[in-house]
Amino acid sequence: MEKKILVVVDMQNDFTTGALGSKEAVSIIRNVSTKINAARRHGDMIIFTQDTHGDDYMQTEEGRNLPVPHCIKGTEGWQLVEGLQADGDNIFEKETFGSVKLGRFLEDMGTTGEGYTIELVGLCTDICVLSNVAIAKAAMPNAHIVVDAACCAGVTPASHDTALNAMKAIQVEVLHQGNEPWRN
Repeated sequence: MEKKILVVVDMQNDFTTGALGSKEAVSIIRNVSTKINAARRHGDMIIFTQDTHGDDYMQTEEGRNLPVPHCIKGTEGWQLVEGLQADGDNIFEKETFGSVKLGRFLEDMGTTGEGYTIELVGLCTDICVLSNVAIAKAAMPNAHIVVDAACCAGVTPASHDTALNAMKAIQVEVLHQGNEPWRN
């Protein structure tokens, strides 16, 4: 029987309505919620990544290159969008784009991924989703990796599409590209 894992990347207030929010990010919340609820009904494993920075953010490499404080641990902007996460879901805080903890967790499952489907959704397609796709692919090279474009938004629509094309190049299945709610 196929095992499914849903990875919800950085669906946090600062990426939807906060410091780095956008109308595109807000527009995917309903689709992401629907995807999570379907995964719950099917008994799939759900993992959230949570961008997490400290008060020293502006002194970090990321802060020097993106000088917009965001997802500072303990703030409202750091919180996951209300209603998405439930007790029992795994949450991996991460200080940078990709979650090393996610990779280790997948590796510790003791499989190369044969019989697994790992689906990723969330924000931002061209930064953190792309980074975590690469980590999942490295941790479980034989898993079927899927990204639902209708549950993702990038920094810009063009960079979203560029990232999806890069994912296709590393044998990731991309669903619903062109049907993102923000394209309408």
